[in-house]
Amino acid sequence: MTTTETFYTRSMELPDELLVGAIDSHVHAGPVLRSNPGHQDPFEVAIEAREAGMRAIVYYDVFGWASGTAWMVNRHVPGIKTFGGYLMNSCHGGLNPRSVRTALYMEDGCRFISFGSHCTYFSASRESTIIDGELVPFKDAYPEFAREELSRAVRIPTEGAISDELAEILQMVADHPDVYLNTGHVSGPEVLRILDLAEEFKIQKVLIAHPARQQLSIEQQKDAAKRGFFLEGCLVDWLYPHAPRTHYYVEKKYMDRSGDLPRPRRTAAQWMADIRQVGPEYFVLGTDYGIRAASSPVQGMRTMITTLLDYEFTPAEIRAMTADNPARLIGLDPL
Repeated sequence: MTTTETFYTRSMELPDELLVGAIDSHVHAGPVLRSNPGHQDPFEVAIEAREAGMRAIVYYDVFGWASGTAWMVNRHVPGIKTFGGYLMNSCHGGLNPRSVRTALYMEDGCRFISFGSHCTYFSASRESTIIDGELVPFKDAYPEFAREELSRAVRIPTEGAISDELAEILQMVADHPDVYLNTGHVSGPEVLRILDLAEEFKIQKVLIAHPARQQLSIEQQKDAAKRGFFLEGCLVDWLYPHAPRTHYYVEKKYMDRSGDLPRPRRTAAQWMADIRQVGPEYFVLGTDYGIRAASSPVQGMRTMITTLLDYEFTPAEIRAMTADNPARLIGLDPL
């Protein structure tokens, strides 16, 4: 492998070389709502990743247990390892210890427990429709959404006592050191409380999910890194085809349109600067790809690796973020 490159001697082959042994730690491959089809099914993702020489894939499923998906893929696609986890969601009762316990014992692929994505209180209170040319959160546009959905959303208390259900979930994760806790799409203050609770319950591995990380200041991210927590960055943070989508809710009126109107978005340069300031050694990178409108997760990984090279990250730094750190997080031996 090419070990370095300079501004004047860049390589066409280096991104493909860095794909070998890489791990995409955040892939959506279905099953999904028919209104928001995926790009590939889980088997196709794994086969393409294997052909590129990648080491592993971690599946996410906003509706439930991706560990069962990983188990099926591992039985039929040799030459690559796949893993999955559980995202708490309102379909399964939110902070539901029974769902978490089931996930931990479902076949052999469970590697993370997440506080959820589109049905956390923070996310659900911000996803929006458009009325008279203005973004209006679902909770304000539709009283029934606030009553029926927001009331069931996952929310972490930022101070004071925690519920028995949350304590039971945290203890279960602590009792499974091979499993990491994922903050999910929560607010900045919720992230900080989760980190404190993780230390209190002696949870060994925690990943600060990419949308939640961006709710923290650089100093807060540095502090979290020094405490031993991993930080996630994903390609969708700066390269994503924004269009109306039913991410989680079936009803067409709950199709998120927050990407339809002009608004400030973080650029690739800002994303790269965050990593530089905090330190590549603390980051786990993935694509969060899988929707039909985006390229395949494997091509997404190549795009992300190429852009990291364009911003003059070294092959060793890229390897740390796309292979070594993800392996540590999911419990694979170093290469």
